[in-house]
Amino acid sequence: QVQLVESGGGLVQAGGSLRLACAASGSIFSANTMDWYRQAPENQRHLVARITSGGSTNYADSVKGRFTISRDNAKNTVYLQMNSLKPEDTAVYYCATARPYGGYYWGQGTQVTVSS
Repeated sequence: QVQLVESGGGLVQAGGSLRLACAASGSIFSANTMDWYRQAPENQRHLVARITSGGSTNYADSVKGRFTISRDNAKNTVYLQMNSLKPEDTAVYYCATARPYGGYYWGQGTQVTVSS
């Protein structure tokens, strides 16, 4: 069983920064692609950033150049550095990783609120 625990959310003014962290249990972490998703009220959950086990990264167009995903395999932790935050970045942010036979493990989410 894999557990994912996010932290680092909060309230910040537009233009500010936050760093989210996702601590993962289990020995699979270093071999897994790790994702950050977000879900705004009354919207679907969308992929924000992805990092493979080899360190390759992908970003949603809306966050390119502002957000950076990274991982520390020794700490079983994936990070999302968010700079130049905008009110439209307001959402619950979730960490996720694929299950071996389909579906995803999800964290409980952390709220990010950006005020204008």
